Amino acid sequence: MSLSDDQLDRYARHIVLREIGGAGQQKLLAAKVLVVGAGGLGSPLLLYLAAAGVGTLGVIDDDAIDLSNLQRQVLHGTGDVGRPKVESASARLKEINPDITVIEHKARLTAENAAEVIEGYDLVADGSDNFETRFLLNDACYFLKKTLVSGAILQFDGQISTFKAHETGDHPCYRCLFPAPPPLDIARTCGEAGVLGALAGVIGSMQAVEVVKELLSLGEGLSGKLLLYDALSAEIRRITTHRDPACVLCGENPTRHGIK
Repeated sequence: MSLSDDQLDRYARHIVLREIGGAGQQKLLAAKVLVVGAGGLGSPLLLYLAAAGVGTLGVIDDDAIDLSNLQRQVLHGTGDVGRPKVESASARLKEINPDITVIEHKARLTAENAAEVIEGYDLVADGSDNFETRFLLNDACYFLKKTLVSGAILQFDGQISTFKAHETGDHPCYRCLFPAPPPLDIARTCGEAGVLGALAGVIGSMQAVEVVKELLSLGEGLSGKLLLYDALSAEIRRITTHRDPACVLCGENPTRHGIK
């Protein structure tokens, strides 16, 4: 596949990068990425992946836009209030880049549909806001051998990591770091605890960078590392993590054999 004149112009700043070039841009155009959630993290993530020329973007979300979303969910506008997020996202992304294909999954990711939805993509990026979905995605991506770029935000703190425990080597899964969800009386969502709107832009944009790096095998990824960002102190820490031999999913004697 050769790049058209318009594409050479659109992606010129990628193409002049020695690490990407024309061949790398063609890989991006051929790539298929599923983004889970078209909210705070999904907004910058999807915007930058579309602008980068990731050829097929899947968006799964069962929610409609509420006025309170607009403080951080920059993919949507005031006129979109009440509209399904996947529809608003698709329209906006196609405006940004008509080169790409957007696949709308107007549904909640569940154990029943996870494998069917994820199977057709090369990589998955998690922009969800609850532990149930994060653990489900981790398990599904492990069994389906898909790399998962995961982000999370709450109040003034954000984190990001990449999980590909299906590969050989010291690659932990999400359960190696967090063996089980916290109790329901402790786990809080952004709606319950609040979140700095611009924090979603920081972490979602970093997720987009890591997705592109994984698709093109660029630089040093975040598998085996947990990046923590404290917006109040403007501090970033990177913690080294390891595969847990006792992990119930990817350890030496796994006890999880299905997506639940």
